[in-house]
Amino acid sequence: MRLLLLAGLLGLGLLRPQAGHAQILDDSTRTRYGAHTTFILKERDLLQGDTVGRMVDSTLTRLPQQRYWTHDTTFQQTLGYFGAASRPLLWEANRQLGARLGRTVFDQYARGPEDVNYYDTKSPYTFFRFFQGNPYEQVFELGYARSLKKRFNAGFNYERFGANKAIAVSNTKTGQVEHNNFVFFARYQSLNNRYQAMGHFSTARHTLAEQGGIRPLATDTSLSELFDYQREEVRLSNAKNRDSRDRVRLLHSYQLLGRGFTAYHLFNFSRQLNRYTDEQPSPGGVRNPFYPINRLSTAATDDRAEFRQLENTVGVMGQSQRVNYRLYGRYRTYSLETRSAYGVPPVVREALPTVDEPSQLFAGGTAAFQYRQFAIETAGEVKPSVEQLEYWLSGRARLGFLSGEVLLTSVAPTLTEQQFSGNHFAWNTDFKNVNVLQLRVRAARQLGRHFVEAVGTVANIGNYIYYSVDPDSQTDQVHLAGPAQQSDAFRIISFMGHYRGSVGKLFFETQATATLGAGSDNPALRIPAVVGEARVYYQGYLFKNALLGQVGVQGYYQSRWKAYDYSPSTQQFFVQDHFTIRNVPVADVFLNADIKTVGVFLKMSYINQFLPQNGYFTAPYYAALPRRLQFGLRWQFFN
Repeated sequence: MRLLLLAGLLGLGLLRPQAGHAQILDDSTRTRYGAHTTFILKERDLLQGDTVGRMVDSTLTRLPQQRYWTHDTTFQQTLGYFGAASRPLLWEANRQLGARLGRTVFDQYARGPEDVNYYDTKSPYTFFRFFQGNPYEQVFELGYARSLKKRFNAGFNYERFGANKAIAVSNTKTGQVEHNNFVFFARYQSLNNRYQAMGHFSTARHTLAEQGGIRPLATDTSLSELFDYQREEVRLSNAKNRDSRDRVRLLHSYQLLGRGFTAYHLFNFSRQLNRYTDEQPSPGGVRNPFYPINRLSTAATDDRAEFRQLENTVGVMGQSQRVNYRLYGRYRTYSLETRSAYGVPPVVREALPTVDEPSQLFAGGTAAFQYRQFAIETAGEVKPSVEQLEYWLSGRARLGFLSGEVLLTSVAPTLTEQQFSGNHFAWNTDFKNVNVLQLRVRAARQLGRHFVEAVGTVANIGNYIYYSVDPDSQTDQVHLAGPAQQSDAFRIISFMGHYRGSVGKLFFETQATATLGAGSDNPALRIPAVVGEARVYYQGYLFKNALLGQVGVQGYYQSRWKAYDYSPSTQQFFVQDHFTIRNVPVADVFLNADIKTVGVFLKMSYINQFLPQNGYFTAPYYAALPRRLQFGLRWQFFN
């Protein structure tokens, strides 16, 4: 990794041949180039007629927050270590229609199309960050963008996530996670701005060694004795998961009648390959609790699923001061190839048949009207089908600081929920669409230096699909049974409160979500009753305003709940009732500093370890990382 860091720093020097002149000053000695001259645009900006975008983020507040180190910043249930499989912790309705692979546990580490940045730069822009949680986690990212002849901008982004094992190792430098992601992007606008285009090529590779959580020994009489970390034993020692993704995407538009009538086309090709291997699925002839059976081979497991998708979307859109709209149609073709192999070269023992519906058609759109403090918006998408119609429809109204939204969805099961064939599991289901009727009310108000937000949500959910536990599993050897569908509809209610403000140089921010109806008495959906975080810090300038500093403490809280268990060979989380995770409070202290274009932080994570015990679990028998020192550097060059 030291060689990689050295190569990155050397690359920065090559990209900046005049590094000794980091600032170009005008006659008034003010910086000519900086964050205020570098703008980021995303696909959603072009689809809303925005060709300006927003300035690059140079703030400090999110720098030490680990959930902002990856691309999905929502609260997640993980397996305790950085780069592990994860799932969203709080409820959010699904709006993705049609064929989906349904292997999403590594989504937060792969840069999605909505996360790709396109730039409008007045000067070459270089972005670099390096975060290290010694010795368990690491982030390295290098990005570069520059404009050519004012109308064309191109660049690249490379990032690496890594993690070392913290459980059952004699050397903490034993690697557990390796993630590499490369993106090449380009943006073009014509001289009269009537034609706009942005596109990118992305490739991501995520590899991790699965450990299966801690294996209790006969001498362990309670869960509190399972936090010896390196001295513990694990339930898997030869298993690996690999997630490979590639994507080519192009969005371009042309103004036919000014901003009021613009045609656009979106091309997207994507590929996702998931592969699970275990060199010893039955070590010593003993059945592994993760594998109820060895269907095809007792010598080795090699299960693969490759999903390919090609989409073309054609539509029209328009914007005015009070009205904007967008109408589109999308045609999708896809394929799913699965196989289980063993030996060298691989010998296919069993493969699923090809999909029955290789092509799909969608139609959708949005329409919005705004007048002063009143706004109304409707949106939706539909997929016609002979068997079950799929759709999502939403309507939103806003008056001043109050807004309300109604959402109605009917979504088919994923391809993995429909069929699976591997060395240890196999199923073929006939599920109905998942139906959701959701009402959400939001109130948000800025009161001077204080911001207050409250969101209430009520969702009625029918035909919910989840992964269940095998009823024949033993108490200490629970394993996956497969997908199931909850025939009875149920209701969940949640309330989120958010406050952000300051008094003098003291800043506060807190956010908490309370959820009812998704506790241990719900057989299909589990959510902690309370999830929240808080932050308080002091901010001020030093050395004649040359350095901006922050020092503070932040905390996370998650209430007692029966967390989802995890099946590595299927890459699925499943509901269980044998393991309860206690209330989890985690506190960190941090120090941030910003010197012109350089941001740094130093953080002691989980300072309350040993209070009241030596650790906590994030999933059954998966221990979170212990107390550790984290530090990071973010450096932005604007010329």
